[in-house]
Amino acid sequence: MRITSKGQVTIPIEIRETLGLLPHTEVVFGVEGDAATIRRADDSDQGRGERIVRHLRRRGTVAMSTDEIMALTRADE
Repeated sequence: MRITSKGQVTIPIEIRETLGLLPHTEVVFGVEGDAATIRRADDSDQGRGERIVRHLRRRGTVAMSTDEIMALTRADE
């Protein structure tokens, strides 16, 4: 595995699955002797479901009024 010119490396899926590293998971890098370590940040100690819910609760980016959204949901009536 090679490090890119930007210092990036792909974490193999087996390791991501074992550690529960989902997209947007905060991680912490460390050094132990001559080895690099990676672990989830302390705020990532929540379960997978809690992280997904936290992600879904973010502010939306769609610039629609409530009336416009309601009209879309009632378009078939």
